Amino acid sequence: MEQFYSIYFTIAFLIIGLIFGSFYNVVGLRLSKKESLIFPASHCPKCNHKLKPYELIPVFSYIFLKGKCKKCKEPISIMYPIVELCTGILFAVSFYKYGFSTDFILALLLSSLLMIIVVTDLNFYIIPDSITIAFGLLIFIYNIISKGILDACTYAVYGLIMFGLMYALMMFGNALFKKESLGGGDIKLMGILGMINKPIVSISSLTISAFIALPCSIYFLKKNKDKTIPFGPFLVIGFILIMFLGIDTQDIIDFLTRA
Repeated sequence: MEQFYSIYFTIAFLIIGLIFGSFYNVVGLRLSKKESLIFPASHCPKCNHKLKPYELIPVFSYIFLKGKCKKCKEPISIMYPIVELCTGILFAVSFYKYGFSTDFILALLLSSLLMIIVVTDLNFYIIPDSITIAFGLLIFIYNIISKGILDACTYAVYGLIMFGLMYALMMFGNALFKKESLGGGDIKLMGILGMINKPIVSISSLTISAFIALPCSIYFLKKNKDKTIPFGPFLVIGFILIMFLGIDTQDIIDFLTRA
């Protein structure tokens, strides 16, 4: 019976994730363009056709419409169903691994942050301050609930440390390459992600992020004439991997001492 409920809730959170993924597409696109999240209603960006309810079903509407607007027949970006599907999978995996727990809440926060930043950073190469501020407050509240007010303040200091580290890396990169090496959004994002773990774990997450971003950067360097690489999504992926793999400070210390 317990296994049945686990499968039931995993599927339920997959569906919930699909719905939230559709919403995150709207959040990422509209905040980046400084538009209202409520008005106007969902519409085709090419012909302004107001979408019907059956055109708003996550993933399935894209399949039914064959990836084209029903009215103007212009292609719909493949990023819409990808974000929806990835959000659903992340929500389902989060519940499957953590169940109903405070860690599950953190996993949902990180998954949500990742998908919104994927939309903003890949499309516009920005991470709006409203996103970092909102999630920074949510992570601080999570820390108060899970760790207590004193530890929450301590982890806020850890965030400031990681912010300072990223700022120092930016200054070094700017001097080395004679141009902007990191965006301000990446630095602020690292600051709020630094509130999750102790600095040694956050640095490990940053290292993982850099390794994942390295092969992907080849694609972006070829695609973008200005050589811009959206690093924000990779930062969050590094933290999610550390969390899902259950790596903590002692694991890193043991690895370093063995090495």
